[in-house]
Amino acid sequence: MSDRLTTGITVLDRELGGGIPAGSIVALLADPASQSELFLYELTAVRGTLYLTTVRSDQAVEDAIARTRTRVGSPTVRDVGAEAPLDAANKLVRDLPEGANLIVDVVDVLETADPVRYRAFLNGLQTHMVNTGGLAVLHGMKGDAPTNRRYTEHMADVVFDLRTAVDGAEIENRLAVPKFRGGRAPEETIKLRLSEQVAVDTSRDIA
Repeated sequence: MSDRLTTGITVLDRELGGGIPAGSIVALLADPASQSELFLYELTAVRGTLYLTTVRSDQAVEDAIARTRTRVGSPTVRDVGAEAPLDAANKLVRDLPEGANLIVDVVDVLETADPVRYRAFLNGLQTHMVNTGGLAVLHGMKGDAPTNRRYTEHMADVVFDLRTAVDGAEIENRLAVPKFRGGRAPEETIKLRLSEQVAVDTSRDIA
């Protein structure tokens, strides 16, 4: 867990002390009407990625990645949102190769499973990521979250809480990192610019 993996966002890696420890599970929590998907798309550029989609079709995800203007990779996209999504996700996770990314977008669908089965999935995922030195990102929607969201947040090694608000004429995005196992969590929120890519907003707030 000492090796750090890049998020694909250089300035964010710097804020996190070099990136995220290999073998980690990351929970990315955001409003449905936000640019949070940019985090996922940029992550695909840094290493091989299995992208599990549970709401959008695999074609819709592939089209969105192709249209984005930021740097992206060529992830393997699989739609697991139809019948038995947890079983489908489990099978694909077991085949993840060494040092790969796993993205689940959105994890809400898996979180509706029986609590015992979902906890078993998370424990299996954690073991596999540690053994392969990879990185898993579970993208969860804020709002009326499933009851199992608490297990997602507890099992996650790192929690990214993206807060999007309309402030006058501006849309403000701030990233809080309330949890960071194996590293030092930033004590303050990170102001981001989310337009065509993820960037840290270095402008100073004027009171």
